[in-house]
Amino acid sequence: MASRAAPAAASDAPFPARDEALLPVENPGLLVVGIMGASLLQILDTTIANVAIPHMRTSLGATTETITWVLTSYIVASAVALPITGWLADRVGGRRLFIWSVIAFIITSMLCGLAQTLEEMVLFRALQGVSGAFIAPLSQSFMLDTNKPSRQAQMMALWGMGIMIGPILGPVLGGWLTEQANWRWVFYVNLPIGIISLAILLAQLPHREINRRRFDLIGFALLGLALASFQMLLDRGQTLDWFDSMEIWLWTFLFLSSTWMAVIHLATARNPLFDRALFADRNFAIAMGFMLAIGVVMFATMALLPPMLQQLMGYDVIDTGLVLMPRGIGVLFSMQVAGMLMRRNIDARPVVAAGFLICALSLWEMSQWSLGVDRFHIVSSGLIQGLGMGLVFIPLNVTAFGTLPPHLRTDGSSLLNLFRSLGASAGISLTTVMFARNLQTSHEDIAGQITGATVSSVIDVSTVDRFQNLGEVVLRLFDAEANRQAAMVAYVDDFWMMMWVTLAAIPLAFVMRKPKAPSGRMPPPGE
Repeated sequence: MASRAAPAAASDAPFPARDEALLPVENPGLLVVGIMGASLLQILDTTIANVAIPHMRTSLGATTETITWVLTSYIVASAVALPITGWLADRVGGRRLFIWSVIAFIITSMLCGLAQTLEEMVLFRALQGVSGAFIAPLSQSFMLDTNKPSRQAQMMALWGMGIMIGPILGPVLGGWLTEQANWRWVFYVNLPIGIISLAILLAQLPHREINRRRFDLIGFALLGLALASFQMLLDRGQTLDWFDSMEIWLWTFLFLSSTWMAVIHLATARNPLFDRALFADRNFAIAMGFMLAIGVVMFATMALLPPMLQQLMGYDVIDTGLVLMPRGIGVLFSMQVAGMLMRRNIDARPVVAAGFLICALSLWEMSQWSLGVDRFHIVSSGLIQGLGMGLVFIPLNVTAFGTLPPHLRTDGSSLLNLFRSLGASAGISLTTVMFARNLQTSHEDIAGQITGATVSSVIDVSTVDRFQNLGEVVLRLFDAEANRQAAMVAYVDDFWMMMWVTLAAIPLAFVMRKPKAPSGRMPPPGE
């Protein structure tokens, strides 16, 4: 089966013979700051705008349904653009693509802040999604290429902190900016940080070899159609009551048919969009499955907790951020531990399994919550989950890239980021659907337990004729409390579901191969 040739020059050797960086730089520490600044901006923007949506709707004159396109346009555009990161990096050069992506992200962020109509906002968010799509995979591959193999686990720990903490900080920072200034500052905040990162990248980012490989237009079109229809299916499904709508059937047909054709094309084309060696590498293929699970657990949890805390338990935006912050502290701590273990060449597979087991433990604890849960249990479960996610991310990336030759890193990074994004979209959609349906079912069950005897225990029914308004108020209170209890039951059901998804992923860790020590020569796939 034919496959495109590997890049020339530096990429001919699949792995460095000594503990030397593939792309040495004068000041790697400063470059890491620039790369991480750009990466954190892109990750923040996946969640920072969410809390500002109600303010945008009023300012832009949008409806509740149409304002969601501000989020959808960013997600769809980013998902469609991600797969061509490797080809573009080879075609125009990784340095040039990275720098121009950061420039475009800064400009589109400013345009989003200046938007006066919904149409302008949707267009600028789509452009922001396209420019931001290239930042994450390029930042990850440059972090690997500009550091010697013995330090790559530590670099992945730093990079992973931004990936994990960004979605946690986004709603907090977005809420604070919206309250202190206005919603436009959730976009303007990108400018100063982006400009500093850009200056560092211009001064320090090294050049890569250019490999003008042919563009697989058919593969990109099929994959882009599959990703766009999948995102539209998930985004519109709940609004249109899923398969009761012909539009949802159309998105489903487009997704299934284009996915099938894309798989056949990528498996048989002479010059496919992705080198087939990526999918032949067992560690990398399993890592893509893990990324789906990480997307479901991390992003779906972060989508569920803020509305639960604010709507059911009375937390404001700042308090919500404070009780969720320990999750980030757990990630920071365990990533350092994971990086240390990887530098000592500890087998990554039991570390990944332990991380998922700890995440499952935190989700089990969350499934025991009620409306009376106190702040301590919310904080402790978040801290435990952060510890688990931090243990997973670094060993997983080290194992996934440990058997890939350097010239496949950008394509590989784009695929891992794509699968994490797909997992996040699917997880958020699945938990939202389960929540809506379980809420209705639970409300019916709870309402069925409210009888005349229950009402009589609260009010004297003989006074209802004289105090009709009082009776109606009490009945409304009963209904409101039934809604709160039903919502809590629905959240608990979601936590149970995510716990089982996490447990189901654990056995995959032991199917992966253990890479050789990073300080020596690493074997090519299949050796």
